[in-house]
Amino acid sequence: MLVDNYTDDLSAAVRYALETTRATAECPFHPDVIIRIGDDAAESHAYERAKRIVKSDGTVWEKAALREEFTRQLSRAADGCCPQCESSTNPRS
Repeated sequence: MLVDNYTDDLSAAVRYALETTRATAECPFHPDVIIRIGDDAAESHAYERAKRIVKSDGTVWEKAALREEFTRQLSRAADGCCPQCESSTNPRS
């Protein structure tokens, strides 16, 4: 399996787990912006869900790789609200 396929599959599984547990959400106005909700329980649930999703399709991911992908996606997400929406509603003078 190519390294690119491994990364894409892992990324998709983590993204799905975060969205379906409502740990993250996509901005309805800016689909390229992912918002971190800030719910620790939802994030923990997402991690457990991702472990099960990956195991159920027959692919075994290392725990370290799964944690790294969660960290990467959560660190790239905006905290609490979309920065683009916030800047358009609160222009700086």
